[in-house]
Amino acid sequence: MNRVTLLLLAVLALGVVNVFQYLKPRETLSDQQAVDRFTTLFFHDEKALWSNHYLGIPTLQNPLDVWITQEIFFEVKPDVIVETGTYKGGSALLWSTFLETINPDHRIITVDIENVAQEARRLNLRKRKVTFLVGSSTDPAIVQQVRDGLGNGRVLVILDSDHSKDHVLNELHAYAPMVSLGSYLIVQDGVVNGNPLLPDHGPGPLEAVEEFLETNDQFVIDEGRERLYMTYNPKGFLRRVR
Repeated sequence: MNRVTLLLLAVLALGVVNVFQYLKPRETLSDQQAVDRFTTLFFHDEKALWSNHYLGIPTLQNPLDVWITQEIFFEVKPDVIVETGTYKGGSALLWSTFLETINPDHRIITVDIENVAQEARRLNLRKRKVTFLVGSSTDPAIVQQVRDGLGNGRVLVILDSDHSKDHVLNELHAYAPMVSLGSYLIVQDGVVNGNPLLPDHGPGPLEAVEEFLETNDQFVIDEGRERLYMTYNPKGFLRRVR
């Protein structure tokens, strides 16, 4: 067998291999499996969630949930947003930017146990609209401070601090009464801790919401807010109806 023949046979063999690879059945994912895989990848890839910034400040938000949140802001037109879990302050500035157009007289009250938002504090937007409180969001003194700062306007609450179930449940009981009728209580990051895509340290926000709703009929889950498929807040968009 000469070299030309051997070369032709080798090319033919490679062609057959390629054909079989193409014909090999590919994995078929359901819609939910595809969403779950993307949710997990987006959370764990350091180039994705963990590299998000707003105005140069780290902002650990899922952009799809941010889009839904700004739609809620437009519909509710809150005068005050209460946010627990300030981190670096990027999300508070983001919420305030949205509200500059929707309700220029808005205010943001944001709470965190750590004081690491110094860069955000220096921005003009913060000085005009955002109040930073340092302390535990469930400390009765902090809760009272927040309550005293609400005034008489429409209030929307976003919970995004310690994601353990007990802490979130305590936040729900403390802050739910502040939410105005027709407004929203948004419980972020129900995909972490106990449920089930991003397990970490036991039950978390999703389980807290489920237990909270067992004894509270003033709020309902607005499932339509999960229409963009990948949400970090499953069952977490709660609308006050009573």
